[in-house]
Amino acid sequence: MAQQAIRKMKRKQKAGNWLLKGLLVSVAVTVAAVVIFAVIIGLTNLPDSVIRIVNQVIKVGAVFAGVYAAVPKGSDNAIRKGVVIGLVYMGVGVLLYALLSGQQLTVFSWLLDILMGIAAGGLSGMIVGSMQGK
Repeated sequence: MAQQAIRKMKRKQKAGNWLLKGLLVSVAVTVAAVVIFAVIIGLTNLPDSVIRIVNQVIKVGAVFAGVYAAVPKGSDNAIRKGVVIGLVYMGVGVLLYALLSGQQLTVFSWLLDILMGIAAGGLSGMIVGSMQGK
């Protein structure tokens, strides 16, 4: 009986690790890409439209990196895990942006970012889930 409880606790601990791992990888990729992009912006005179597009590409790339790092190849529930990583990453990102910048996003902008995270996470999960496992 005690062994079953221990195994169940270990499974629960392991189950939550994928989300934390995915978020940490996504944040690390975001920070690295933003620093590199900031240097590029400082050296060039990019228009705002290009900056907005590259910021969106960074977010999608970060979600993919997080899903790729956290979800095992060939996993049955890779899409679901990808959606969760994308949703939490974008949700936290929108909240941090609002808190740090002091600017209020419109509900429409907030919703678009969240939906983009869900779509990017689901697509990333689909790709990772279709890869052959180890």
